[in-house]
Amino acid sequence: MNPFEYDSPIKGQNYYNWENIYPKAYNKRTTNPYTKTRVILMNGCETEQIFFLHQFQRNCPNNDLRREIAKIRRIEQQQQKKIQCLKPIDEDMLEETILYELLAVDLTARMAKSEPDCYVKAALDFALLEDFDHLYRYSNLMKLEYNKNAEYIVGRYAEITPGRPTIAHHRCPIDTVRRYNLPDVDLITKLHCNIITAAEQQTMNLYMNICNLYPSDIGRRLYQEIGMVEEQHVTQYGSLLNTEMTFLENMVMHMYTACYLYYSCMCDETDENIKCIWEKCFYQEVANLQKSAELLKMYEGKDYTVVIPNGEFPELLNLGPNIEYVREVLKNTVTYTAILEDYYPIDEIPQDSTFYEYQSIVNNNVNCVPSHDVICRTINKCTMDYRYEKCPNPVPALRNRRMDNITVGRVPNCDD
Repeated sequence: MNPFEYDSPIKGQNYYNWENIYPKAYNKRTTNPYTKTRVILMNGCETEQIFFLHQFQRNCPNNDLRREIAKIRRIEQQQQKKIQCLKPIDEDMLEETILYELLAVDLTARMAKSEPDCYVKAALDFALLEDFDHLYRYSNLMKLEYNKNAEYIVGRYAEITPGRPTIAHHRCPIDTVRRYNLPDVDLITKLHCNIITAAEQQTMNLYMNICNLYPSDIGRRLYQEIGMVEEQHVTQYGSLLNTEMTFLENMVMHMYTACYLYYSCMCDETDENIKCIWEKCFYQEVANLQKSAELLKMYEGKDYTVVIPNGEFPELLNLGPNIEYVREVLKNTVTYTAILEDYYPIDEIPQDSTFYEYQSIVNNNVNCVPSHDVICRTINKCTMDYRYEKCPNPVPALRNRRMDNITVGRVPNCDD
């Protein structure tokens, strides 16, 4: 499939009316968790499209071009509004949050397994263990406050067990920036970086905006803490993106990414109602992509091949379980942290490093760290933490269900 050459049945602008912009929501009790996470993913993809196109307009002096951008952005806005309302009214904030973390875990793992660039793969594996731990923390909040088991929300497709403890995620801002990709990296690497940036940004945005709506102080505090980690993830992934592209070149890359994702969702979807939505959005995105390529040619005299030399889609993105892969990454890299652009085991970090300096400020009283407090409260109430495991945690130091670990990945020689 090459969307630059595809003859879409939708030509030009194709707007929704008020009747067809509002969809039938999925059933939270019967819908497959991966249908739900595809909805979250495409909501994030559209939000990124909209943010980018607004920034493009604000940095563009040509009103003729800005009008073209506005027309494309209106389509993206309508798509986002429709996809957003696929979430049912009775799916509460914490249930939605757990689905966000399921998406983060399985999307990151799926891309890491097929990523050819070692540096980008290391970035994916690194943040994977942190989102995996966030799934565990939010699941324990659900157990603590509602006595509900999150394993049924994730369909038992993912384990719920500690990853790299969230207390260890807090690093100095300068240690969250990575080296950017050069233009000649593989197309799949470009797609992975664009997709994961949009997905993590969507999670960051959610936690930024619903933190104050959670009905308890411990929950609000947990959203605050994990929201700060998601900001670090967006910084990490955003810094991997190629910085040498013009806005128009970047617009072509954004539209191509959306085409790739909608086509992947369309091929993977099991819900017929939602599959029709992915198909319609794919047709719309093909029209937007081809228009973007036309604008690139008109205003910069460049063919789309300067951005994407071969328009054929690489292997499509398929969301599904990754339990064994996550366990392997957890076993081998749980103690890693970041210093400037690279990753190191905590045992190799000097005591005067920025990591320890920042930790001493933010986590000066570990009993006040919300992610730690949630587990302690759950243990006090239920005698042990909440988990869903196929077998014991691959890290021995994380197997104790009656005490929350606050040293792995944070204090040297504490992974045994």
